[in-house]
Amino acid sequence: MKNLFLPVFVVTFGLAVSCGASQKKTDDDHQHKKESAISVNYQSVDTIKVGNVEKTEDEWKQILSEEEYHILREDGTEPAFSSDLLDIKKEGIYYCAACGLPLFSSETKFESGTGWPSFYKPIAPKVVTKKPDHRFATVRTEIECAQCGSHIGHVFNDGPKPTGLRYCMNGLALDFKAK
Repeated sequence: MKNLFLPVFVVTFGLAVSCGASQKKTDDDHQHKKESAISVNYQSVDTIKVGNVEKTEDEWKQILSEEEYHILREDGTEPAFSSDLLDIKKEGIYYCAACGLPLFSSETKFESGTGWPSFYKPIAPKVVTKKPDHRFATVRTEIECAQCGSHIGHVFNDGPKPTGLRYCMNGLALDFKAK
């Protein structure tokens, strides 16, 4: 019976981590609603203001696609290597896909090989919150948007210098805007 635990755990963990398929945003009305919810364009890190965005779950469902809702509001994870953001090499800012708060700069993005967009630090410490995540029989540190409380990914202690951190983010939790 002990020999059966590891294969069952690996399969169950794999399914849980990769649940949900990536979907392109094709609904113009959905995209318009989302863009109108993101009304602030921050130009300087020093001017970033973190507010408190509170919406009902029905309001979030009106703004986000099903996949975005699953990741951002239900702590889901997109499949590895499914994000269009992995290959972006342009300069710009990565914003919370739910509320539009700037979270990461392209200057701190790096290729981690994990299949998710990775950064070694947020654009400012105040834009993310950390909390323990004990799901899947492991202890990780979950990262949430400090403004709306949406789940955007996890942080690990195996990143590059200067921080040694790897902010492993779901691509569907981020919107990229080039400079």
